[in-house]
This record gives sequence, structure tokens and C-alpha cells, in this order.
Amino acid sequence: MPAPTPAPAHAEAPAPTHPPPPARVPRLPFPRPSSLLRPQLLFTWLPLLAGAALWTYSLPRVGFRSMGDYGLLDRFPTPFYAALLLLTGGFLAALRRAGTAPWWPATYCVALLVALKAPPAVLYDSVRYPWASKHDAVVNQLLLNGELRPNGALSGNMSAYDQWPGFFTLTGALVRAFGVDSAAVFLNWAPIVLGLLMMPVLVLLYRTFTEDWRLVWTAVWIFQLANWVGQDYLSPQGFAYLLHLSVIAVVLRHFVRPGSAGRLRDRSFLDPASAAVPPPTGLRQRAVGVAVLVPLILAVNASHQLTPVMLCVSLFALTLTRRYRNYGLLAVAALIMLAWDLTMGRPLFVETLGTLRDSLGRLTQNSRAGYAGELTGPGPELAGRANVLMVLAVAALAGAALLLRRRLVRSALPLLLVSAAPVPLFVVNDYGGEMLFRVYLFGLPGAAFFAAATLVPAAGRARRKTRRRAAALTLHGALPVALLVLLAGFLPSYYGKEKMYYTPPAETALVTRAIDRAPEGALILATTGSFPQALHRYDHVEHWFFAEQELPENERMLADPARYLSDGIPPGTRAYVILTRTQDIYAAGEGLLPPGGFGTLRARLAASPLFRTVEEHPYGIVLQYRPPAEGDSP
Repeated sequence: MPAPTPAPAHAEAPAPTHPPPPARVPRLPFPRPSSLLRPQLLFTWLPLLAGAALWTYSLPRVGFRSMGDYGLLDRFPTPFYAALLLLTGGFLAALRRAGTAPWWPATYCVALLVALKAPPAVLYDSVRYPWASKHDAVVNQLLLNGELRPNGALSGNMSAYDQWPGFFTLTGALVRAFGVDSAAVFLNWAPIVLGLLMMPVLVLLYRTFTEDWRLVWTAVWIFQLANWVGQDYLSPQGFAYLLHLSVIAVVLRHFVRPGSAGRLRDRSFLDPASAAVPPPTGLRQRAVGVAVLVPLILAVNASHQLTPVMLCVSLFALTLTRRYRNYGLLAVAALIMLAWDLTMGRPLFVETLGTLRDSLGRLTQNSRAGYAGELTGPGPELAGRANVLMVLAVAALAGAALLLRRRLVRSALPLLLVSAAPVPLFVVNDYGGEMLFRVYLFGLPGAAFFAAATLVPAAGRARRKTRRRAAALTLHGALPVALLVLLAGFLPSYYGKEKMYYTPPAETALVTRAIDRAPEGALILATTGSFPQALHRYDHVEHWFFAEQELPENERMLADPARYLSDGIPPGTRAYVILTRTQDIYAAGEGLLPPGGFGTLRARLAASPLFRTVEEHPYGIVLQYRPPAEGDSP
């Protein structure tokens, strides 16, 4: 290796080295403690902490086991309501910084979801909504037998669940993955989980049409306050609804046809809060998009019978615009729906076609809720009035946007069409008295967006002083009032009938014992199917819910209930009558029986020689049918 060449004598001496400058400490992504005390930030995070503390303090003081006529409304302590007011105030303060710090209003939206819908999950020692236990029964039957029977004639309207088993297969997998005994363990937490999953879908949907984060989070807030329908529990509808909105959001973002935007890309033409039309996609890209959406559409069709219809109706409405005239996607969705209905869902599909002739065009009948449509009792009546007022309030706010934000409505026309698309289904069917609720539910995302557009005026472009004052008055006056009114409407709508929804564990145990004792093929009689474990062992016993009919017919039944039931029981059938506290509350609240009718029914059946008392409990009674012997007088 050659020796290093010595430096020449005339070479300059090396420059003196200086110590390197101290490394700059990177700024932390969160504010310094001192900055948290700034008034603007203080009013942002302090209501959140105070509201969470009050909510946590109030829960152990909720007397849910002694609910009266008003459900939980008069059992929630004052700190609970104070917590909701604090969260509302904090959200309004955070909304001012939504453009620079959108995660603050997002945090408040999550807090509102938990505050409104977590109390039953935290407090209850049984499944909320007695009819939700039938979903647990389907999952248990699937895990026990390893299969469902789509072509089996099952009583209690259970055949539909075996014909659309996608949701129950997924839930059974979750039961196995979590290592729990049944879905009842986590069933009450479904509204929170589904609500959290729904939030990013709504944000994606709303950001397609607006760049204003204030408008986005206000729409999410209104959606949560207006979502009182009670379809977000662990059910096929709640799961399919999430998938439905996901498909719609993807279509609105990634299925824009080239050359269809026109003036909707011109900022001078758009509303200041409007977002430009998403970039167009070519035929090949849209074909790939269809392939990506097919699994979601299949999951919707495998889980629920009504949601695929709503999806096809919404996609058809989008074809009325140049932007989303994608007949291929509509054809794929319709073919998947028909293929499922004509194979797995054929029995119920054929039955439904047979009933369309009777219900077609009966607008009044199809738009009513429930069997009798006459809520009775202070709590149910208050809830019914609140439901109507909530629908009118959201519709009025959304309708006002059609006048006040016409440019925004023009750019968000596809969302308006999707929201209005389910309304004509009133003409077709009543869906067991639930079509009114389902149409409202599927139209709610768009209605919440346009309602928010009325309450959150466009920022920074009002030239006239009067318009600036009107915008400030709307944002600082009308918006807080509207949110408080919607909050006041949500509480009775969601919790006013809570006495029907909570069932003591002793009642559940009584029903489970009675059905476990029933032999194979026995007939279980009850006034209504809305009681815990009503469909336990549904594939081994038959059911007759004899009071789920019009009130005049039930009044005739009460004249001689023993003879009425005896005439309807097939000869040679082992039959048991189960009457429980929850049935009493539900039948009275929904107007199925006249006041005191349930007590009359129970007393007359217990005194009849045609029925023998098997077990009696403060929460209910179990009777066994004893048919008269030949020659005995009735």
C-alpha cells in the first residue's frame, strides 16, 4: 500500500473547527401546558372533561330497576342532563376551530355517542330490547347445529333469519373469537360500536360535497341526535345499514363520469362551502370499482331483505344525474338481489309478492307504525309525539336549505336524491308496521347534512353587512337553539318507552325454564313476541302471538280468552301460555290491549279449567293447556 503523500509546504493550515450548533428540539405535536390555559382552548377541552365527569358520576344513580311511566327520563339524575348540556356547549366552542383542529369536534361527537347510548350497556343486567334476544337465539342455534334451515317452515317469523344468515354467521364468528357464551354478552354495546364505525363513513359522505369542517361535524352531530329509531342494535338492519352507506359513499366519491361536472368545478359558481366534484373515473376504473363493491353488496343481500331494495332504489336515483349515470353498477346490484331472493330467500320472497296486492297504494296503512298505532300511557305517548316532532324538525331544517343554500344544494343534488329515494316505498308495503321508521332511517344521512347547511352559514364571503349579521345570528343563535331542541327531542324518543325495553333477569329465567320444559313440537302462546327469550329453541317449538292484531279483535278475545285460545290450538298439540311483565307493558303501551286488559286475560286464563298453572312468579305465569275430554261440557 503506497505511503500517503505529504502535504506541500505551502499548503494552507486547516481552518479551525467550531463546535456544531446545538440541535433544535423538534416541536411537540401537542400544545404546551401553558397554551392549554388560553381561553379559546380552555373552553374547548374543559367542557369535555367536566361533562365526562358528571356523566360518570350520574350513572350509578340511575334507578333503572324502578322505572315508571316515563322510562328513564325521570330516572336520569340532574348531573346526567348537565353533562349533555356541557357536551353541547363544548361542541359549539370546538366548532369555531373545526377548520384548523377538526379532531376537537370529532372527539365531542364520539363523546355524545357514548353519553347518549352507553347507559343501557353499562347499567343493564339483561339484553335491551326484548325482541333482540331472538337474534341471540339464531346465533346459538347456528353455533349448536352448525347450519341454518332456509327452506324450513319456522313459526314466529323466524324463517327470514335463516334465509338471510350473513349477519348471524358473522356474529357467531365473533362469539367464537371472543370466547364468550353467547352474543348476549356484548349485544348492548352494538349501538356504540356501530355508531363509531358509522362516523368515518358519514365524514367521507359529507366531505364529498363540502370543504367546511364545521358543516361536516354539525351534520354528524345532528345525525346522532336524530337517530332515535332504535335500529342500531345488534341486528341485521344495523349491520346492513352500515354497509349500505359505505357503498353509497364509495359511489359518490369514485364513480363520477368524465365531462359531467360542468360548472360544478367553477369556484365562482359554487357555494363557498361546496367541494368541487371529485375527479372523474374512466370506464375501466369504474369496472374495477364495481368489482370492489360486489363483496359489500353481497354482504348486504346475505344479511337483510329490505336493505338491498333501498340500495337499488338509491342507485337508481343516482342514475337520474349525469354525474352518476352508472347503469352497470345498478344492474349488478339488482341481479345480486334477484339471485338471492330467488334462491336462498325464495320462500319469503314469494310470500311477500303475494301480499303486495293487498298493501299496494294504501298510503295511510303503510305509513303507520306498529299493529294498533295507538300508543297509550304517559311515556309511550310522549315518545310518539317526540318522534313526530323530530321528523318534522329535521325535515323543516333540511327543507330550509333548499331555499337558503341553493348553490350548495345544486352541487349536493346526488345526496338529496339518495335521501328522497326511499320515500315512494310507502306505496308498496308497510313492512310489518315499520316502513315509516325505515324510510326515515335511510333518508336521515342526507337530511342531517342539509339541516346542518341551514344552521352553519358559509364563512367569509358575505359582502353586505346585513348578511354578515344574519350569518352570525344563525351560527351563534339558531344553531345552539336547534341542537338543544334536537337533544330534547332525542331523549323521549329514545328513552321514553324504556320500561318496555328493560327486562329483569328473573323474567328471562322464567321464560327459559318454561320453553326448556316444553316437548318437541309444542305450541307456545303469548300476547306478543316482545318479551325476553320469546324465541328460545325456535326450531323445536311453534309460536302463536295471539294479541298481535287490531284492538277490536283483541277486545272480543278478552270476552272469553280461554275459549278463544282453545279454538285456535290444533287438536293433539301440547300448548303452553306464557304471560310476563314485559308483555303487559308492551301490550298496554302499544295499544294492543285496552287498559287493564292484560290483568283480565291473566286472571281469566288462570281461573279456567282449560289451563293449569305450571309456574307463577311476580314477573309472570306459565299455564299448560288441558283440552277437555270427550263428552265434557266446554
